[in-house]
Amino acid sequence: MSFRSNFLRRLPVVTPATFESAALALFQYQSAYCPPYAAYLAQLGRNPSAVTRLVDIPFLPIEFFKTHEVRTDPAGHGPAGHGPAGHGPIAWEAQEVFLSSGTTLQQRSRHLMREPLLYRENAARIFEESYGPLTGWVFLALLPSYLEQGNSSLVAMVDYFARQSGQAQPAFFLHNHAALRAALAGAKQVTGRRVMLLGVSYALLDFAAEAGPAPELQGLTVLETGGMKGRRREMIREELHQELQQAFGPAGIHSEYGMTELLSQAYSLGDGRFHCPAPLRVLLREPSDPFSLAEFRPNGAINMIDLANVDSCAFIETKDLARMHSDGSFEVLGRMDNSDVRGCNQMV
Repeated sequence: MSFRSNFLRRLPVVTPATFESAALALFQYQSAYCPPYAAYLAQLGRNPSAVTRLVDIPFLPIEFFKTHEVRTDPAGHGPAGHGPAGHGPIAWEAQEVFLSSGTTLQQRSRHLMREPLLYRENAARIFEESYGPLTGWVFLALLPSYLEQGNSSLVAMVDYFARQSGQAQPAFFLHNHAALRAALAGAKQVTGRRVMLLGVSYALLDFAAEAGPAPELQGLTVLETGGMKGRRREMIREELHQELQQAFGPAGIHSEYGMTELLSQAYSLGDGRFHCPAPLRVLLREPSDPFSLAEFRPNGAINMIDLANVDSCAFIETKDLARMHSDGSFEVLGRMDNSDVRGCNQMV
């Protein structure tokens, strides 16, 4: 059995106790067979065999997904081919490509999917750990910019959730707020199901401002995915959630932290603190020093380990700032200076 097959088979049962050993094994695999990552490590002069702790791992800057095909491919590269940075025959072609959101002036990140179902099933497993079975929900979504730009991993995730839930109601709405209000009212009548409204921040604010407090807006689970996309001024989380609560009621607003370059997501269940699922871990670094990782740092810039990212790179240096809590949960504080406002739940 190949490393990839064996690793993916064990992924659903990763625990906090086994996370580090799994991550280190995946690092050795990707340092040999992911050419952009191998080239980056070589430029740093880092010997992968000397990496024995999570904090020793060099993380790939997220910008590489804009300029390179970040693909781990043992059949096309490495000792069996032409060396880690070589260009042997490609063993797998992308079956799907996810693109980050952005303006026409921005270069969008590209995440190549060898196995699209892996992303969807992993996302569903993570969701169900926090919220229960998909079949217990009706999903409605306000994601206009993502739908219009296309190739969105977030849209793919929500579409999969809605189809797996078996709901009769179509999930997506662009700008027809009247239709969404009617759908919300109808969904609340479905016996035995809760209703989740997912939305990019600016679209939820527009909808809330137009609809105002109304019966069909009460009793929902509202999950914001962040992002003003240049449509509104950027807001801190507390201000955004307070404004949304004026329309949707006093219950806490839920949030998702994810991005095109990841296959896993973290959720906040209404208190502003994100909790990592088993395949995901956050390490913080000093914003001015990309190699200053610590097992625990109260504040800093986010480095992500996503064990589900077997086919690209699991070790990503982001441009997000966070506050870490002793239980491993974290709050997103915003973006580093001069970095693109992007992804899911990137609020300044």
